[in-house]
Amino acid sequence: MDPTKTGRINRLNRAIAESRVGNRFKLAQRDTTFTTELRAGTATFLTMAYILAVNASILSDSGATCSISDCINPSPTCKYPPLIDPGYTSCLSHARRDLIAATAIASLIGSFIMGLLANLPLGLAPGMGANAYFAYSVVGFHGSGNLSYGDALTAVFLEGLVFLLLSAFGLRAKLAKLVPRPVRVSASAGIGLFLAFIGLQNNQGIGLVGFSPSTLVTLAACPSSDMVSVAPVQTFPNGTIALIPGGTASGAIFCLHGHMQSPTFWLAIVGFLIISFCLIYRVKGAIIYGILFVTIVSWFRGTAVTAFPDTAIGNESYNYFKEVVNLHRIKSTTFALSFKNLGQSHFWLAFLTFLYVDVLDTTGTLYSMARFAGFVDEKGNFEGQYFAFMSDASAIVFGSLLGTSPVTAFIESSSGIREGGRTGLTALTVAGWFFVAYFFTPLLASIPAWAVGAPMVVVGVFMMKSVVEVRWDEMKEAIPAFLTMILMPLTYSIAYGLIGGIGAFIVLNSVDWIWDCYKRILASRRCHEENVSCVVGESNEKQVEVV
Repeated sequence: MDPTKTGRINRLNRAIAESRVGNRFKLAQRDTTFTTELRAGTATFLTMAYILAVNASILSDSGATCSISDCINPSPTCKYPPLIDPGYTSCLSHARRDLIAATAIASLIGSFIMGLLANLPLGLAPGMGANAYFAYSVVGFHGSGNLSYGDALTAVFLEGLVFLLLSAFGLRAKLAKLVPRPVRVSASAGIGLFLAFIGLQNNQGIGLVGFSPSTLVTLAACPSSDMVSVAPVQTFPNGTIALIPGGTASGAIFCLHGHMQSPTFWLAIVGFLIISFCLIYRVKGAIIYGILFVTIVSWFRGTAVTAFPDTAIGNESYNYFKEVVNLHRIKSTTFALSFKNLGQSHFWLAFLTFLYVDVLDTTGTLYSMARFAGFVDEKGNFEGQYFAFMSDASAIVFGSLLGTSPVTAFIESSSGIREGGRTGLTALTVAGWFFVAYFFTPLLASIPAWAVGAPMVVVGVFMMKSVVEVRWDEMKEAIPAFLTMILMPLTYSIAYGLIGGIGAFIVLNSVDWIWDCYKRILASRRCHEENVSCVVGESNEKQVEVV
């Protein structure tokens, strides 16, 4: 680098380190500089910027605030494939744009609070896993679940308030420790498998996995012209076949022929390889580079992989894309909370699941990132811990009011820490980049599904690292851990995976617990008969051992 330029940078760093800003963020104490923090914040943003498109795509799959009333020809089936009403499709398109802007603002607020109050180099954004549970398990595809989008936002809002109270009274870490260790360790891996499974499907991913009437899933990756819908039907004695009452046709999920011949699939594979090689050679922003390549190629019209087909919806999307810069006003998802179904059991199941996932995932991420940065002391605490917990809990509340799923600290913050980020200036830089991103909603809204499918698979790879912490030779731990992981993708529900894992742990350990209780009762009787004061296993007066 030019010595003159280096000298100017050094002078700038010294000046800021000695200023009130430098003292406030402890630049000298943490052995870092202003420019290092800017570089670290940029690296963190590049590795987590994919969330803007991915989160909006996942949440819009739920139908967001769109309903049958948005259909041009309203009917119970107008919002479901294969013939989705144009009015409903248009509503979804606008909702996705709102969700991109909401994701940017929620990430901005969360990262800003974390940097300013906690002084930690952590970026925040709506978490992967929680958004999938929100969209596919709680609200359901195009609103086919047990709760509406507004009800789900209310569950997140109330969960955020409870989470904030738990953080204020210092109960978060204690609650996380109540969950059985094998479930706690394997939950992130199960969520990773769930995300990868979604990313491999056609509707929200690269299309490699498709429906099979005999094996449920099979190899697909067919051109859209070779995909057909399926529907539940019944055959009457006279041979007549009719749709089951209340049944609807699915999307184009069944591949008739042309396996592995989808142009968008092979383009997505190229994006996947770009991400993979960038990760192998430790190139910062690997995920965003893969998304950018696939997206830019898909922006050209008149190709087999275009994101703007020659249809009414394609033309509308293309016209919006050409705006490039737009001060987008969020219309449909802001303050969309609904308190109508607080009495439903499904609502409280969603509430408890969001709370549990946040207690585990967010708390675990904060601790792991603080440990990675070298902030954790011998007692397991770290500087700024209280305000860090308060920051992400507050971000959850703000995010729900904007219309997004729970906001959490991102594990991708490790890339900024690796670049030397040690203070809240890194998080403030991340917030600044999200502020810039807010004005480019037209570009971000034009990222196609096959561009975000590969990153979801890669995120699944990241989240699988926790399986090494499971003691696989101990069956009382291995079985609950495995059930937790495998049930999440196969039941399409994080909640069912957690319930299965916790239930298995309780049942498999119940014999030991009963035996321990029996030994304690027996020991207590012996102490009583001998008229002495004793404690099973340990006492200053007498130690009683039961064999």
